[in-house]
Amino acid sequence: MNTFFADLHIHIGRTRSGKPVKITASNKLTLENILIEASEHKGMDIIGIIDCHVPEILDTLEQGLNEGLWTQHNEGGIQFKQSTMILGSEIEVYDSRCKGPLHVLVYMPSIQQMKQFSEWLSFRVKNRTLSTQRIYADARVLQEKVNELGGLFIPAHIFTPHKSLYGSGVSSSLEEVLDPDLIDAVELGLSSDTEMASQLSELNPYPFLTNSDAHSLAKIGREYQKLQLKEPTFEELKKALKGIGNRGILSNHGLNPLLGKYYGTTCEKCGTQKASVDTICQSCGSKRSTRGVSTRLKELSDNNHEKPHRPPYIHQVPLQFIPGIGPKTLEKLKTAFGTEMVILNEISRKDLLMVLPAKTADYIIAAREGKLSAVPGGGGVYGKIAPE
Repeated sequence: MNTFFADLHIHIGRTRSGKPVKITASNKLTLENILIEASEHKGMDIIGIIDCHVPEILDTLEQGLNEGLWTQHNEGGIQFKQSTMILGSEIEVYDSRCKGPLHVLVYMPSIQQMKQFSEWLSFRVKNRTLSTQRIYADARVLQEKVNELGGLFIPAHIFTPHKSLYGSGVSSSLEEVLDPDLIDAVELGLSSDTEMASQLSELNPYPFLTNSDAHSLAKIGREYQKLQLKEPTFEELKKALKGIGNRGILSNHGLNPLLGKYYGTTCEKCGTQKASVDTICQSCGSKRSTRGVSTRLKELSDNNHEKPHRPPYIHQVPLQFIPGIGPKTLEKLKTAFGTEMVILNEISRKDLLMVLPAKTADYIIAAREGKLSAVPGGGGVYGKIAPE
């Protein structure tokens, strides 16, 4: 079967400010609502949730099992209606080898293994009830523990300027911090794609993932990968990453890098795009810059001449980015045609015109065909679809 995989932060335990927050029905970030969104609204067959080390979430998962809300598959993952949830955790590493902090993703097969990992983690973080906690342990020790428990270890959003492997963690090579043999895949992040990342030859052994890193229901499935699996389970996902049998990644669907928040190098004071981090901003005279992913990859590039064959990377423009599509229009589209995946990838222009003005329908078709122009993002600000 072909299946779609993306990931999500629940944000139980914190807001963006880091202050504690109780998840309520009003903001809808409950496990059940996330799974409903993935299964019924987005058409995702697999979704990873990256806060499952948190004890409250583990309790909720077990409670849901007892109440029959979902079941645990014997090959790993939590089954809910048409979707399978993969239990994950995002962790910040900043050990003695790191130049700066970097984020990694860990996925576990079952509640039992995630509970073991959470208990192990509790002696190495200050507060495991919070998402994305810094671990006080060597990165390679973390890798070994994940491997021991049968999990997956994946460096996250690897080129973004803040808290990523190449953006802040190392000077030039992942081997400065990580054991290359205990990496299962790498996550590209919003501001790079396969072509950009393939400039770096040390990434040749690893599959590329394009995950949502969603912090809200609306952004689930903003990025994803289409996989060839026998069924949506943890073990099948693991085989797909290793290319075992006929499993594998069929295609990556990610945000056009120009629309990402960190594509271009940007002046920190006024937001003007710059050619180099070392130049003075021509608009305000400031020397402070946020290095863009495109700039960082030029620094890292080693003219990779032995690039492996990789799945196609399809530039995905979320419906919310398309001019003329607000919340009400989006609901009309979903009522008429079903999930956002179907609307983005399958509905004909003729059928779209039943709901949308011609100009908006043309934007969707152009996005599907990779023909939309974009104004690059940078410095934490998303890019925009360029007006015609």
